[in-house]
Amino acid sequence: MEKTELGAPPRRDIRLLRRLGRFLRPYRLHVFAAILALTIAAVTVLAVGEGIRRLVDDGFAAGNARLLNDALMVLFVFVIFLAGATYARFFIVSWIGERVVADIRKAVFDHVISLSPSFYETTRVAEIMSRLTTDTTLLQSIVGSSASMALRNILLFLGGAIMLVITSPKLSGLALLIVPIVLVPIIIFGRKVRRLSRNSQDRVADVGAYVDESITNIKTVQAFVHEPIDRFRFSTRVEEAFNVAILRIRARALLTAVVIMLVFGAVGIILWFGGHDVINGRLSAGKLSAFVFYAIIVAGSIGAISEVIGDLQRAAGATERLFELLEMTSEVTVPAKPVALSALPQGKIILDEVSFSYPSRPDHLALDSFNLELAPGERIALVGPSGAGKTTIFQLLLRYYDPQKGLLSFDDINLRDLDPSQLRGLIGFVPQEPVIFSADAWENIRYGRPEATDEEVRAAADAAAASEFIDRFSEGFSTFLGEKGVRLSGGQRQRIAIARAVLRNPKLLLLDEATSALDSESEQLVNTALNSLMKNRTSIVIAHRLATVIAADRIIVMDQGRLIATGTHDELIGQGGLYARLAELQFTANGIYLDK
Repeated sequence: MEKTELGAPPRRDIRLLRRLGRFLRPYRLHVFAAILALTIAAVTVLAVGEGIRRLVDDGFAAGNARLLNDALMVLFVFVIFLAGATYARFFIVSWIGERVVADIRKAVFDHVISLSPSFYETTRVAEIMSRLTTDTTLLQSIVGSSASMALRNILLFLGGAIMLVITSPKLSGLALLIVPIVLVPIIIFGRKVRRLSRNSQDRVADVGAYVDESITNIKTVQAFVHEPIDRFRFSTRVEEAFNVAILRIRARALLTAVVIMLVFGAVGIILWFGGHDVINGRLSAGKLSAFVFYAIIVAGSIGAISEVIGDLQRAAGATERLFELLEMTSEVTVPAKPVALSALPQGKIILDEVSFSYPSRPDHLALDSFNLELAPGERIALVGPSGAGKTTIFQLLLRYYDPQKGLLSFDDINLRDLDPSQLRGLIGFVPQEPVIFSADAWENIRYGRPEATDEEVRAAADAAAASEFIDRFSEGFSTFLGEKGVRLSGGQRQRIAIARAVLRNPKLLLLDEATSALDSESEQLVNTALNSLMKNRTSIVIAHRLATVIAADRIIVMDQGRLIATGTHDELIGQGGLYARLAELQFTANGIYLDK
């Protein structure tokens, strides 16, 4: 099982946003330019306060009309600077936001696609999709908007606070006494907003997971008239997400309202004291005007920061969820110094005392002290009831998992010492339920060998008896096969998968019920192709059709994860036991079939 589990309790720490630094680091110059533009804009705004002081004291009080004209010209200059700085800040910060989110999405996808299947046994795909889409979109708004707003308002707050002290130390001291009263609700409600934000994101992920499962299996849903139940369950999940979102919104709205009430209430009190100082001659009207301007700037910046804190807290939750994925580790790893396979691999396979349990069923042994040896080029068939462990052997040979006990080797090299990619590059795999991608026939057949020519792809399709139906499509091999191959029948999908394996020309061939969905005519054609494909290469076949089993050099009979008999068809029939019983049970007028 993976060393870290998704869904662990959030740490609720806004400092998690610092982890984004690794993605911001390559764009240091852009960040510096954005900070410079923010600083210019903030300084420009603060300079207006000094202009107001001079205008009131030296212009209005002295009746100086020329100063009014000069003030208008200076104001226009400030406006130009402010507009230019704001444009630069908005563009650069938005660019950084889009670029960082694109990098995060690629990093997360690159990582999760390399995790072993054991991770996906216990993790919903929709959960990963939610993190790749919803959480990264949230981060984009933070990095590309809210973060710059926070920085801008922090600069305005600091600059405004300094100017308040310079303008009137007495009134500034009074304001300082009020600051703790404002900060306390920000801290208290901020924690609640962060917790509710994480819960809200989790409930949205639940909604996505249910949609994915229902739509993916829409035929089963409709076949069992399950729509009313699915509608009810989906509605329940949507309402749960809505209720949590409303709680988050209410907490954030209350936070904003309390902060505004306290801040502007404090400004009113300060104005009252300042007004008495002006009346008594202890403070000029210009200084009070400037002080009020800076107080509004500081109050507005605190209010804006309180709103942004809610966004930053949501972003902290999104960052934590994304980095949870990035920190997932897989049991199946590439060794530090992988052993290189021979340039001419033989295909010798050994399973020595192998015991294995799936992560989702740790108490059940899928293989129990299993032993098997295949000589290079040997063809064997695995037979046994469902749950005997046949497909598990394929999973281990493909190194989707590593066994808890025992040894698997390829050409006498422990699979743990091989690079999984190099090992899998020598294997051709045809699953019982073939996967067809949302692309045309060219791309689907070429999937395991992208560099193959069109002639090689067509030859593989011919060998798998796939060309005859592909050529009947309106655009031939260029025809889009539909989402997950919905435009194909089960037999057609299986022939595409066989063509994919034929094209790869593997050293080890793994066939899991490769002809189970074919009609008799197609099966005969495909079996001819498979017999040709299996020559001079090690092959393991899971099959219930007698023709495939008889063609094997050996038949391995399995039950409950153990090898219980081995031999040819005639030898096993003569021995009686499980194989003979399965053959008898599947005997029909058309022949004998061995159930998987």
